[in-house]
Amino acid sequence: MNSRPTGPANRPDTHDTEDRLREAMEALAGGVHAAPDAYRAARGTWRRRERRRRLVLTLLIVTVFALAVLAGLQVLNAAPAGSGGTFHDDPPGPSAPAAPGPR
Repeated sequence: MNSRPTGPANRPDTHDTEDRLREAMEALAGGVHAAPDAYRAARGTWRRRERRRRLVLTLLIVTVFALAVLAGLQVLNAAPAGSGGTFHDDPPGPSAPAAPGPR
């Protein structure tokens, strides 16, 4: 059995590498400064895109609805005059006889 632990955490240069990496990242992060109005500009861009997306979606829905209505009207207009099953100009056929009883 090996009494010495193995692995990257037990090497002597690991702590030095971590410290150097931490210092480099802190120096890099320290040099980054956000513009004062960056959030406002990003929010304005997002709101503009959201408005445009909603407008395009609304126009698409209205267009599809209008085309469906026009197609339905075209189908109804193209049907022959006497082909309807719902509305008839003819009087109804003979009805069931009245129940016998006193009149």
